[in-house]
Amino acid sequence: MAVPGGRRDAPGGGGADGGAVGHPGSARTRPGPRFDLNVGPQGYAWWYVDALSDDGTHGLTIIAFIGSVFSPYYWARGRRDPLDHVALNVAVYRPGGNRWAMTERGRGGLQRDADALTIGPSAMHWDGDALVVDFTEVCAPIPRKLRGTARITPDCLNTQAFPLDLAGRHVWQPVAPRARIEVTLSEPALNWSGTAYVDTNTGTEPLEAGFADWQWSRAHLKADTAVFYEGVRRDRSTFALALRFDEQGRAETVEMPRPAPLPRTGWRVNRSSRADDGIAQVVRTWEDSPFYARSTVAARLFGEDTMAVHESLSLDSFRHPLVKAMLPFRMPRRS
Repeated sequence: MAVPGGRRDAPGGGGADGGAVGHPGSARTRPGPRFDLNVGPQGYAWWYVDALSDDGTHGLTIIAFIGSVFSPYYWARGRRDPLDHVALNVAVYRPGGNRWAMTERGRGGLQRDADALTIGPSAMHWDGDALVVDFTEVCAPIPRKLRGTARITPDCLNTQAFPLDLAGRHVWQPVAPRARIEVTLSEPALNWSGTAYVDTNTGTEPLEAGFADWQWSRAHLKADTAVFYEGVRRDRSTFALALRFDEQGRAETVEMPRPAPLPRTGWRVNRSSRADDGIAQVVRTWEDSPFYARSTVAARLFGEDTMAVHESLSLDSFRHPLVKAMLPFRMPRRS
């Protein structure tokens, strides 16, 4: 990880000492998400949305997968055909009880072009101004319906991608670092508005082949958006990106704030964040699983009090046979 207070390299420099690695991927001429990315054997692509209600009481994540990285079925079949392992994960976090759904589907449930992606009964599309997600899913292991629409309107768009490893096998692109969201749910009945974030990750090898763990967070400042992405690769080298996106979505590499330790989750997943003074507080743990956690974290960043969405991922835990045996109970497959 980067040494606190050490020099930060501009995007494209650095390496295992914590700087950004390799060189940014090619900037796309058309802003917004693209759903026609090439995904080959062993590979993956996902499109990620997170959101918080303006009053801070509700949260939402939506992740569309091709070559579902956490799929026990994709793993068991040698990851030969990513298009036969697709899923839409929807998680609704609310005071009255969370709902979480992720059903894997085969090739017959997938349709896509540059602007639209359909997975089974759910779909997301980019209309030129907003990302619209219509979902009809069923939770597991307790079957409850999860149905609604989310409209994510970016405040800014970014077209630059960043490799996370020296060979460029894993690439991350923050598509909309800052956005507004309108959430309309029919099951459960719930409507709210709030702030949101959208990104894309792609890879040409399994996620656990490239990484042991990572910590990721995004925080909306008064004008800019701060994103921190750091972790340990499978070869034990480290990576660390500290970026600020301005109101036009342009990325600036900045010095990483001080490490801010966080308590482990109930499943003993390690968590850590960043803060000006090295102090951060978990406000709420939204998701606590055997290998990842999603939380809201309060911290002071770049002189401002912020509420960050934070993710911790342990791919060493994910590789454990017992964890893989548990996954089908939360991630059923419908061919």
